[in-house]
Amino acid sequence: MSVREEFDDWATSGRDKGMEDRHWNTAKHALARMPVEPGDTILDLGCGSGYAGRALRDNAEAGRVYGLDGSPEMARNATEYTDDSDVGYLVGDFDSLPFADDSIDHVWSMEAFYYAADPHNTLEEIARILRPGGTFYCAVNYYEENVHSHEWQESIDVEMTRWDREEYRRAFREAGLRVAEQDNIPDRETTIPDASAFPTEDWDTREDMVERYREYGTLLTVGVAP
Repeated sequence: MSVREEFDDWATSGRDKGMEDRHWNTAKHALARMPVEPGDTILDLGCGSGYAGRALRDNAEAGRVYGLDGSPEMARNATEYTDDSDVGYLVGDFDSLPFADDSIDHVWSMEAFYYAADPHNTLEEIARILRPGGTFYCAVNYYEENVHSHEWQESIDVEMTRWDREEYRRAFREAGLRVAEQDNIPDRETTIPDASAFPTEDWDTREDMVERYREYGTLLTVGVAP
C-alpha cells in the first residue's frame, strides 16, 4: 500500500484527529521552542490534520503557513478544520518539495519524516528550500532507542525508516544542516495507572509504560541551514 492510500484511509476513518490528540502532549513543547518571528513562512511537512500550523499561527504569529501531506484526504480534512486564509494545504511528495530555493523560514515535521521514501533526499530538499539560518524541527516517536515503538511497523503497510539518534545527526549534517540540538521531550500527560493495573492490553509492566512516555517520549532533532 502506498503512503497516499494508507493515510487516505486514516483520514476518512477519523484517525487524523486521533493522531493530533496523541501527538499534542509533546508537540506543543517542541513547537514552543521554534524561533518563529512574526511574518515567517512555515512548512508543516506531513501535516495530517494541520494542528501544528494552526498553533504556530495562533501562538507564534507566523506569517504564511503551508501544510503538505502525501494524502489528499488528509489535506482535504485539514482545510475543513482551518478558517485562516494564511494557512493553506497541498498534496505533495517529500522527495520533491514544491517550493523555491531559500523560500521557507522554518520546517516542522511531527511523526511523518520516517515515511519518506528516501529520507536522505528529503533532508536535501529541506536544506534547499530553507533560507539561511532557517530551521528544521524533526519530531519522531518511532526511532531505534525507543524499543517500545519497534512493533509499529507490523501494523502499517508503508515502509518506515527507523534511525537512531546518531543516524539522525549524521544524516542532517550530510544534507548540509547544522545540528543545533537533539533531545527527548517526555510525555508527562498520558496517564500511567498504578502497578496493580498491569498487565494491560498494551503493556506488560508499568515500568515499560513509564519508560516509553516519561523517558523516551519524542525525539527532537533540530537542524539549521547555514
